[in-house]
Amino acid sequence: MSLGPVMMDLAGVALSPKERERLRHPLVGGVILFSRNYENPRQLRALTAEIRALRDPPLIITVDHEGGRVQRFREGFTDLPACARIGEIYALDRARGRKLAHAAGYVMAAELLAHGVDMSFAPVLDLGHGVSTVIGDRAFAEDPLVVTELARQYVQGMTQAGMAACGKHFPGHGGVTGDSHTELPVDDRPLSALKSADLVPFSRLCPMVLAAVMPAHVLYPRVDTQPAGFSRVWLQDILRKTQRFSGVIFSDDLSMAGAHGAGDLGARAHKALAAGCDVVLACNDADGLDGLFEALAGYVNPLSQARMTRLHGRPAWTADALPANIDYRAGRELLRSLRESP
Repeated sequence: MSLGPVMMDLAGVALSPKERERLRHPLVGGVILFSRNYENPRQLRALTAEIRALRDPPLIITVDHEGGRVQRFREGFTDLPACARIGEIYALDRARGRKLAHAAGYVMAAELLAHGVDMSFAPVLDLGHGVSTVIGDRAFAEDPLVVTELARQYVQGMTQAGMAACGKHFPGHGGVTGDSHTELPVDDRPLSALKSADLVPFSRLCPMVLAAVMPAHVLYPRVDTQPAGFSRVWLQDILRKTQRFSGVIFSDDLSMAGAHGAGDLGARAHKALAAGCDVVLACNDADGLDGLFEALAGYVNPLSQARMTRLHGRPAWTADALPANIDYRAGRELLRSLRESP
């Protein structure tokens, strides 16, 4: 069975019979996990193993695990720094900053892969303009060249561990005060201003470095009348053609308030897929999933399905063997020194 265009979430730390049924639906291609799905490392390994056993090829298992305040699994996992902390070190010592970014990407990816998670939606490529509270310290820096350099190191660490990278939130969420979880933010800057700042990390990393991109639920009215995640201008003309991106495009969560202007869940999914998304995230709306499956009945995109298969993780170490990995131990030690420094 091929991987479908829907990525769904789960209610708790174990699968319910209804969730097993939905995960077998041909429109489903993956799962995104949250803190509510985590109890301890052993439970996580059992959960991901059960999810994998449901389908062939296995569903893609993902999580938001950036570090700082956005880290879904805590107990038994390394406490990862916020990206801004790495950026602060880079401003003082560029070599150390690059090593820290690489270590953070490597340790994050190695731990998740060892527990059956294919991909984290990372790194954040937004610029830290100082106006967006929802981005805040999730951004490496305000300078687009610094963000590009540190994100490149972070992705290289992920790649070394065996994990594909997803840059977010295209074309940049850092320039708006609104939080797309609760409203539709509006960025009034022209395309020229975005090209010289927020788009720089994407334009430099998209062609060869990133396997996936997630657009923002942000409206840029001087570029298009549709928010980026529902915009053919942003996803097809700019991301695919201008920036030559050939990887997977994930919608951000369609349950977020920033997406509600597109209609009900089925309408939002149709609009995102028509704009150019390969996969739509449908979270925190379990009651709406069956209606979504009805709305997307018969939908097939072979190109998207082929792109998705490239996102399966390639773990080199099991959870039991990982502590003996020299690179992993060195990365953890480097990150520990960051937490202990003033």
